[in-house]
Amino acid sequence: MILLFNKPKICPVMNEEEIVKNIETVLDKIRPFLQRDGGDIDYIGFRDGVVYLTMVGACEGCTYAQDDISSGVEIILMEEVPGVVAVKTEDIPADIMEAYISKKAAQAMAQ
Repeated sequence: MILLFNKPKICPVMNEEEIVKNIETVLDKIRPFLQRDGGDIDYIGFRDGVVYLTMVGACEGCTYAQDDISSGVEIILMEEVPGVVAVKTEDIPADIMEAYISKKAAQAMAQ
């Protein structure tokens, strides 16, 4: 007798650049739902499986923002992007925040 088992899903090995690109793609899919209520989400950075985000617009300071992150954004990112293990909006490493601020300043100057 031969037993056949389903092959386990194999997560493709991606480098950090590919992971970041996938994170941004997924966030672009989520973004319209937040924008519908006047909010938005900014990608700050990624390190060691953790995605760092900030809520902006109407989402900034909203009492439900953390719920949106933990029960929505985090679950979606963990399911859609191999390598993502958590999403944080606090305790962002200084170097990641500095790179984010520099990027935002450069974008503002380009406009």
